Amino acid sequence: MEYQSVRYEVDGRIAVITLNRPQRMNAIDGRMPREIADAVKRANADNDVHVIIVTGAGAGFCAGYDLIEFAEQPGVRPGSQHGSGAPPVDAPGRPLLPWDPMADFYGMYQNTQDFMSLWRSYKPTIAKVNGPAVAGGSDIALCCDIIVMADEARIGYPPARVWGCPTTAMWLYRLGAEKAKRMLLTGDLIYGPEAARLGLCLESVPRAQLDGRVQEIADRMAGVPRNQLMMQKLMINQAFENMGLHSTQMIATLFDGITRHSPEGLWFKRRAEEVGFKQAVQERDSGEPIAAGWSRPFGGA
Repeated sequence: MEYQSVRYEVDGRIAVITLNRPQRMNAIDGRMPREIADAVKRANADNDVHVIIVTGAGAGFCAGYDLIEFAEQPGVRPGSQHGSGAPPVDAPGRPLLPWDPMADFYGMYQNTQDFMSLWRSYKPTIAKVNGPAVAGGSDIALCCDIIVMADEARIGYPPARVWGCPTTAMWLYRLGAEKAKRMLLTGDLIYGPEAARLGLCLESVPRAQLDGRVQEIADRMAGVPRNQLMMQKLMINQAFENMGLHSTQMIATLFDGITRHSPEGLWFKRRAEEVGFKQAVQERDSGEPIAAGWSRPFGGA
């Protein structure tokens, strides 16, 4: 695969996958999930590679899905597959059809599996979070085995407030129920030191020390035989599979599609089209009631 949205490099026993759209804070486009999965496959097939580092180009790790591509564009093509590479709007003159939840699931679940290639990689993966890891960007980081953050970096899933559900569901498996609810029922962003205190990342260090600390951990792992790394990782991951990781991700991915087509989700999409995604996000995250007047009472009252 010829990469356009990531960069792949190998230095000795360490492969580095760099999310490479710095002009958009490495926001996820239709190509990035497939390219991540392909790069992981490439590293797994390379007998010289023992460890994989994932980071972002420039000042950010990943700002989530590119909302210029997926939110500001007028209209939503039914079953647009939300990031699968399908165009987000209908062709001129083509009637807008009803939303197809299974077509949506088909594309978004593929993205989920592409991100999870980092978790299921036979070789350990380390997220070097050098800047914001937001929304879908937090999914990518949380799929890695180990996360090291810069103190100045922030992580969170603001679309939990409206227009999103984290499809990988890794918040639960990393934090436990109460702390996962604290993050996903608020949509808050937190800095590296708080993420470390909650147990969301292994460590938080000053930005100037981040490269050196991640290199130190990666070098320590790189001295271990590949088969030993693989066995330890498979043993730990199997415990999560036994806890229902697959079925939880299936439900989370279905819910993600629903959030984008709920009354409030449609409000957010309309606001993004009208005033741009930055203003829509500011309104969503302000703390004021979201989409007042758009909610439909439960029970048909």
